[in-house]
Amino acid sequence: MNMKRLLIILTTILLFSACATRANITEDMSPAELIQRGQEAMDRNRYNLAIRYYEALYDQNRTNIDLIITAEYSIGFIHYKQRKYDLARMELNSVLAYYDSPDEELLPQHFKRLAQIVLENLEEKASRRRSR
Repeated sequence: MNMKRLLIILTTILLFSACATRANITEDMSPAELIQRGQEAMDRNRYNLAIRYYEALYDQNRTNIDLIITAEYSIGFIHYKQRKYDLARMELNSVLAYYDSPDEELLPQHFKRLAQIVLENLEEKASRRRSR
């Protein structure tokens, strides 16, 4: 194989892999599709890509509190997985603040419990660091 052909093949591979890491987000994507793509990216540890999907979910659905909570919790959880604990703590407490209202029972309860669990884990980590 000559060098020019090898260079073309390597360039093509790099181009396709670079495109695969970009979020191809459009205004007509459904919330379910944004959530699914965000979850798939998170499952592959592509956290920055996942955050972009959840940010789009948030931006495109500012009047739907269920989707806002979904996006905010997911971003907070990603920051937890990235070990950005202070940021995650702030974001997850922000999610819990939605539940301090008379309409709490109308909100998706699983995100409240998940946020509480992650915050408890953060507290345990901080407690272990302090006791060392």
